[in-house]
Amino acid sequence: MNDDRAIENLLMRYAELIDSGDFEGVATLLKDCLMCSPVDKQGSRGYQSVLDTFRQSTRLYPDTGTPKTRHVVTNANIEIDSSRSRGLSRSYYTVFQGTEVLPLQPIVAGRYHDEFVREDEEWRFDKRLIIVDIMGDVSQHLLIDVPS
Repeated sequence: MNDDRAIENLLMRYAELIDSGDFEGVATLLKDCLMCSPVDKQGSRGYQSVLDTFRQSTRLYPDTGTPKTRHVVTNANIEIDSSRSRGLSRSYYTVFQGTEVLPLQPIVAGRYHDEFVREDEEWRFDKRLIIVDIMGDVSQHLLIDVPS
């Protein structure tokens, strides 16, 4: 598999894991990744930190064990350095949700600015900057209050 495809697969794997409600899988995927945002530039890193963040902020529905979302990642622009040891990706994301209370609709859209590192022939997330550009009704998705 080529490097671009391997990185693209990591982007898609995150979406698959979060939408299935597999927070342990998300934490494993991002365990070495610094997760940050324009509001939280220092961010946090580590399996337990990622796991705690998702458990404390993302609603799971008992009937499905999922957040009833679909994260759609598009427009991935991937760059690999000449040594094939580091990579960058800028992509768009749109999160759709439909619940018994909320008709199917986009609830948030933004950008991921990701950095990757390749070790032992495997790519992994090293840093993820999550930028929210448009926010809709996230009341059925998040367990925390989000400033408008």
